[in-house]
Order: sequence, then C-alpha cells, then structure tokens
Amino acid sequence: MAQERFFVEEVPTPIGALLLLSDAEGVLRALDWADCAARMHRLLRLHYGDGGVRLEERADVSVPRRAVETYIEGEISALDGVPVKTGGTAFQRTVWAALRAVPAGETESYGQLAARLGRPAASRAVGMANGANPVGLVVPCHRVIGADGSLTGYAGGVARKRWLLEHEGKKPL
Repeated sequence: MAQERFFVEEVPTPIGALLLLSDAEGVLRALDWADCAARMHRLLRLHYGDGGVRLEERADVSVPRRAVETYIEGEISALDGVPVKTGGTAFQRTVWAALRAVPAGETESYGQLAARLGRPAASRAVGMANGANPVGLVVPCHRVIGADGSLTGYAGGVARKRWLLEHEGKKPL
C-alpha cells in the first residue's frame, strides 16, 4: 500500500481545538478534536495501515478549514459541500453518506438511520459505524441521538455534542 500524504491544520473553536487532515487536493481525510488525537491516529492506522500516512504541516489554509471556521462563526450549512474521502468498509461509508443527509439543526436516532438505510434491524451496526467516523463534524455523527431523544455517546464528549446541536439550533433533552 502506498503511503498517503496528508496536511495537518489545527482549528481553534469555542469547545476545543480541532485537528483537520486534508490531502494535496484539499479533500478532507480526517477530522477530530485535538484531545482525541489518539483516536484519530488509531483510525488512520486502521484505514491506511501502519506507516500508511505521512503528516505534514499545511502551509496555506485549506478549503475544509475555511468551511469549519465559517460553520463555527454561525453559517451552519458551511460544511455541506466539503469534499471528503475516507477508508472504511462499504457499510461504514454508506452510513457516513447517510449522516451527511441529516440537515443541520435536525437529529435522527440510530434506529431511524438504520431504517432509512433499509436495514431496520441494524441500529447497533449503524452505531458502530457512527463511532468509527473519521471525519466527525463534517460527517455529522453528533446529530445521531438515542431513541428517547437523549444524547448518547460522542467521541468528543457529550458536552461538545450538546454545544454543536445547540449551535445548529437544536435544543437537545
């Protein structure tokens, strides 16, 4: 497997710094909270193999970074057109594509997402795919909630999930 070259940017937000990795074409390849960097590196190894990724500092500002900054400034639809390329299984990529269809300010339960995918009994598998999302925020896993409307797990922490939903105009339970 050839080594991928990704460029790293750190984006400050009111709820902590984000690490953003894009490729030479400016396509988003990974995004996670700086205090979750170990998780991001684990997913990179899983998707690209040990030593499959070389990280370099980005000299300019990428399109994904500008979109994230615009989103944080209040334009909640700014992430909609960000190009993304990930590894993962075919099922995971299907779940991640479905997550992008959940509009800002809306939420969906794991069961609703599974049903929308035509696999109503797969809510647990949907949850696992959601948890393995390497480009959180842009693929909005924070918009998935429990069947009772509660805020369930989020790799960046439930407090961040609550902030993101409120930022998008959703008042979670």
